[in-house]
Amino acid sequence: MTLNALFAAHPERWDQYKDVLPAAFKAAGLDVHLALDIAPEEVDYIVYAPNSEVKDFTPFTRLKAVLNLWAGVEAITGNETLKVPLTRMVDFGLQQGMKEWVVGHTLRHHLGMDAQIVNPTYAWAPAIPPLSRDRRVTVLGIGALGLACADALVALGFNVAGWSRSPKTHDKITCYSGEDGLKAALAHGEICILLLPSTAATQNILNAKSLALMPRGSFIINPGRGPLIDDEALLAALDSGQIAHATLDVFRVEPLPQEHPFWAHPKVTVTPHMAAETRAETCAEVVAENIRRFEAGAPLLHLVDRRAGY
Repeated sequence: MTLNALFAAHPERWDQYKDVLPAAFKAAGLDVHLALDIAPEEVDYIVYAPNSEVKDFTPFTRLKAVLNLWAGVEAITGNETLKVPLTRMVDFGLQQGMKEWVVGHTLRHHLGMDAQIVNPTYAWAPAIPPLSRDRRVTVLGIGALGLACADALVALGFNVAGWSRSPKTHDKITCYSGEDGLKAALAHGEICILLLPSTAATQNILNAKSLALMPRGSFIINPGRGPLIDDEALLAALDSGQIAHATLDVFRVEPLPQEHPFWAHPKVTVTPHMAAETRAETCAEVVAENIRRFEAGAPLLHLVDRRAGY
């Protein structure tokens, strides 16, 4: 029996996926018809991106699952018309890209590379950094991407702690949770990496009060979500020296408006939401595997707990 999969993402993405998804379906032994336009009552699966035009899932009466192409799902978890399983995208390409970006900027700040990269006065001022084992790093958000980054940093010898809303365990990182755990995690973080989802509970998690808990002269790296940081509080902490530098890849408004003070601030690095990108070839394999699993009655990969909001 042929399964019908509706591609419900921004139209410009169709050219990237129209060949690689059918190839992945075939490789997984699936007979799947992929199209941009299928009658809702005939759709078995939706390959989805939250910026698509599909917002009401009620007409999709035989829908089995929604397979998100993004790691972020907060834009859809509260959709009351969605009654079927929802998966987030965590594929090799996305994970590897995030690890490389996070490790690169962590090493940059750890080694103090900016002083040599931008040295207009030609100052000869050797500053020997500590070894990685003596540098404390905190990862806020130890889901799939956060753990991948934490493991990569541990492999380089860093003293890594992680924080999540619910308790977790890991044999090589110190895991904190809850409100008191957040305070301890922030106090640990000479370099703090944000990889939390944006929910009501995590918005402005870095604010004037929490920034003050970090060691003076700490660094912030945010490839997670823009609303995790109170922009005004961060600017004040940078100006006071509480925070030495912030490397930001995500923002409340994107593209970041030209007049935003982050652009001109000497202690802020702006990157254009490039830390990790879903790559069609690798994520197609995850989509196909999840359809194969559902049809076989097996657990889905990266199933979203919508009760928790992510």
